[in-house]
Amino acid sequence: MRAEASRLLPAALSLLLFLPFCFGIRTFRYELPSSTVFTRFSEAPEYRNGAECSSSSTGDTATSCDPSLVHIAMTLDSEYVRGSMAAIHSVLKHASCPENVFFHFIAAEFDQATPRELSKLVRSTFPSLNFKVYIFREDTVINLISSSIRLALENPLNYARNYLGDILDSCVDRVIYLDSDVVVVDDIHKLWNIKLSGSRVIGAPEYCHANFTKYFTEKFWSDPVLSRIFASRTPCYFNTGVMVMDLARWRIGNYKKKIESWMELQKRTRIYDLGSLPPFLLVFAGNVEPIDHQWNQHGLGGDNVKDSCRTLHPGPVSLLHWSGKGKPWVRLDAKKPCLLDHLWKPYDLYRAQDSASPAPSSYSSTLISYLSY
Repeated sequence: MRAEASRLLPAALSLLLFLPFCFGIRTFRYELPSSTVFTRFSEAPEYRNGAECSSSSTGDTATSCDPSLVHIAMTLDSEYVRGSMAAIHSVLKHASCPENVFFHFIAAEFDQATPRELSKLVRSTFPSLNFKVYIFREDTVINLISSSIRLALENPLNYARNYLGDILDSCVDRVIYLDSDVVVVDDIHKLWNIKLSGSRVIGAPEYCHANFTKYFTEKFWSDPVLSRIFASRTPCYFNTGVMVMDLARWRIGNYKKKIESWMELQKRTRIYDLGSLPPFLLVFAGNVEPIDHQWNQHGLGGDNVKDSCRTLHPGPVSLLHWSGKGKPWVRLDAKKPCLLDHLWKPYDLYRAQDSASPAPSSYSSTLISYLSY
């Protein structure tokens, strides 16, 4: 059972050395400058391990090489930091062994908030969290990015997941990648324990009813050589915002280079219109470990331009994903929330001056019955 301690553990200072392209922080609680909006984040409750949780770490600080850890990788930037804080909170709240979860945050080199400021925010919000923050050098990928149908899709940080095998410590051979606009309402250890069969490198919920052809241009499908890439497999769409990744197989297979090769081709001849998703589809679609759809109830962001809201897919829910243009914190602040945005609100740690946004009285019985904890 997960024990929640009311007393904060003394914070320890531990400055660690990492590879040249990244830095990590596992340190004492910082005081943020009063001028920054980050001070509006409340400290999260302390979520502690129960007696049944194993750990080979000693003391209060876990290293990323501890084999008992669940590794989660997320990007961290000023635009989506509110979503990231809610996502972290949701993972810890529902984890059976929250102290065995280790977060790897990838921060942009030239973000409005520096990686060090973002690190301070995480530490002040989650004082005992095991985590590292890595700097993602934008010049790693900037020359490979082609124009997309939406400017937001051209953000270099969207491509950081391609480089997790290089960025994370070599002892980390498995990781769960999560987007910043998710909340987890189930034990993350269940997702972690999913087996990747055969030689499969990633696992994700697949959506084989989706029109797969729309993710590539007519030029791609009319080219007999290019379109033959799927000849030996049956490709299905999958969302790269929730993936279980075998980094050992990733490194051995040099999948970073395989993805980059498709991006290089895209620069020469346009074969897709979206951003970072199509290269993943080209490399992995048809060879993905299928994970139950409850682990990515995606598309909840809908389309703000059309003022549309989405509903849950039928079945149990373990993870809610506000992929799409609309984000729950934006709609809640504007007092124009979708019904499902109220399921995100309990994990929000942001303290706005006027953040009260009561949910409709009917939402609880209508929606919570879908959720399977």
